[in-house]
Amino acid sequence: MTDKRPYSSIVVDGVQQAPSRAMLYPTGFKEEDFAKPQIGIASTWSMVTPCNMHINELADAAAMGADESGAKSVVFNTITVSDGISMGTPGMRYSLVSREVIADSIETVVAAQGFDGFVAIGGCDKNMPACAMAMARLDRPSVFVYGGTIQPGKDRRDIVSVFEAVGGYAAGSVSDIELKDVEATAIPGPGSCGGMYTANTMASAIEALGLSLPNSSAQEAVSQQKRLDSYNAGAAVSHLIDRGIKPSDILCREAFENAIATVIALEGSTNAVLHLLAIAHAAEVPLSIDDFTRIGKRVPVLADMRPAGQFSMSELIAIGGIQPLMKTLLQEGMLHGDCLTVTGKTLAENLADVAPYPAEQKIIRPLGNPIKRDSHLVILYGNLAPTGAVAKITGHEGLRFTGPARCFHGEEAAMTAIMAGTVVKGDVVVVRYEGPKGGPGMREMLSPTSALNGRGLSQDVALITDGRFSGGSHGFVIGHITPEAFDGGPIALLEDGDQITVDAEKREIIAHLTDDELASRRSRWQPPAPYATRGILAKYAALVSSASEGAVTDKYLN
Repeated sequence: MTDKRPYSSIVVDGVQQAPSRAMLYPTGFKEEDFAKPQIGIASTWSMVTPCNMHINELADAAAMGADESGAKSVVFNTITVSDGISMGTPGMRYSLVSREVIADSIETVVAAQGFDGFVAIGGCDKNMPACAMAMARLDRPSVFVYGGTIQPGKDRRDIVSVFEAVGGYAAGSVSDIELKDVEATAIPGPGSCGGMYTANTMASAIEALGLSLPNSSAQEAVSQQKRLDSYNAGAAVSHLIDRGIKPSDILCREAFENAIATVIALEGSTNAVLHLLAIAHAAEVPLSIDDFTRIGKRVPVLADMRPAGQFSMSELIAIGGIQPLMKTLLQEGMLHGDCLTVTGKTLAENLADVAPYPAEQKIIRPLGNPIKRDSHLVILYGNLAPTGAVAKITGHEGLRFTGPARCFHGEEAAMTAIMAGTVVKGDVVVVRYEGPKGGPGMREMLSPTSALNGRGLSQDVALITDGRFSGGSHGFVIGHITPEAFDGGPIALLEDGDQITVDAEKREIIAHLTDDELASRRSRWQPPAPYATRGILAKYAALVSSASEGAVTDKYLN
C-alpha cells in the first residue's frame, strides 16, 4: 500500500507539529484536511506578460480538481519574466537565468512545505522547462499544465510580425502608420506566442515526455478546454499519489527520445536542445547534443509551422493538435510507445483512439512528402565550435553559406549595424560575448534576425553567435557556439573579413584560418571584464555550464 502522505505527514502529524497546524488554519485548512495528501499548485501567474496573465484562473481550476479528488490543495506562486518584452535589451540577460530561479523556487516551496505532489503551470519560454526541471528534481507525483497558446492577432499577426515590421520600417518598406497598426493589433489577449516558437515547442516536448495530460500542449489559453485540462491535472496528481507514480518512473531515456522526435517533426525551436538537456540533467538521464543528430537522421520535418512555415498553433489545434502527428510517428516506429505517462497509461495507450487529421488539411505533411527528410535541428562541429553549435536549417535558407565575418561585441552593436544598413548581402554577422557566462544569460537574437528578415536579407546573410535564438527566429542562423567567447572559444578570435563556412550537410562550421593563425590570435587574446560582479548575474556566470550541457547551474557542484 502506497503511503499517500509521505511528506505532509512529517509536517502536520503529531503533538510536536501543533505549531505547523496552527499556522495552516488561517490559510484555509480545516481539521480534516490534515489527514489528506497535500498537493501544491505552482502558479507562474503575473501581469508581467500576456503569456501568464490568466494562469491564476488555471491554478484555481487545478486546485479545485485536487480538492474534489480528496486531497488538499495549496496554491503558491513563482516568478516569470517576458522574453518578448525584454528582447533586445539588457533585461534579456535575465531570461535564461529565470529558468534556474523558477526551478529552484518550486523545489524550495514544495520541499519546505512537505507537499505530497504538485501541479506546475507554465505559460512562457523559461518557466515551462523550469517546471519540468523541478518535477524531475523533486521526484514527487506531479503533472505539468501548459497555459496555452495565444489567439492570432489581426491579419494572423503575432509577436514576430512586430519584430519584422521594425526591420521593414528601417528598410523603408513599412510606414509609421503601418508599424503602429502592427504593434497595436498583434497581441489580442492572454497566451503564449502563437507559432511553433519556444513555448509551443516546449509544451509539445513536455507532453511527449509524458509529464502533461494528453493534448495539454494544443489548447488555446482562452478556452474551456484549457480550464478543464487544469482541473483534470489536479485530480491526476491525486491518482498518481494513489499509485505511487513519480517522474522517475516516466523520465527514461526513451521518453527524451520521444520528445526530440516530436520537436523535430514539428520544426520546433532550437531552445528545445538547451531545455531538454537541462531537464535530462535534473532527471539524471544521460542525454547529449549528439542524440539530436542521431534521432534527427530518421525523423522528418512534417509541420508547416511558423516561423519558417505558414501556420499558427491555433490552426494546428483546429485540426487536432499534435496527437495525430504523434500517432503517425508511433506507427512508423519513431516513438517508444511503452513509455509511462502521467495518465498512468503508456504513450501508446494514450494514442490508441486518436483520430487522424482531416484529409484536406495542409499543416502537417504526410511522411512521403516531408518539408525536410531529416531534422532541421543540426548540430555542427568544426574549428569554430569544437564542442558543438546548434543550427536551425529548415531547407528554406539553403544548406551551405560562405562569407566574410562582420564581428560585433554584443547584440546592441550588431543591431545598430543592421538597422543602419551597413550589413550587406553575403556577410556572416558574428555576435559574440553573449554566451551563458559572457552575456551572462545567453540572450536570444530575435531582434537582429527579425531586422534582417524585415530588410529582406534572411536568405543572403548568416548570423552566428554564442548566444541563442528565439523560437521566432528564422534564416541562416547558428547559435549555442561552444566554447563561448568569454571562455576564449574560437569565436572570440575572429576578425572582420575572415571567411566562414557553414555546411549543414557536412554538419560543419569552420573559419578558413590555419591552426597556427588561431594559436597566434589566442596568445594575444584577453578576456573582457565580466558584465556583472555581484548579484544574480554574477552568481549565474560563476556556476553555469556550457550551452552544450544545457546551461545548468548545478552540474559542477560536486
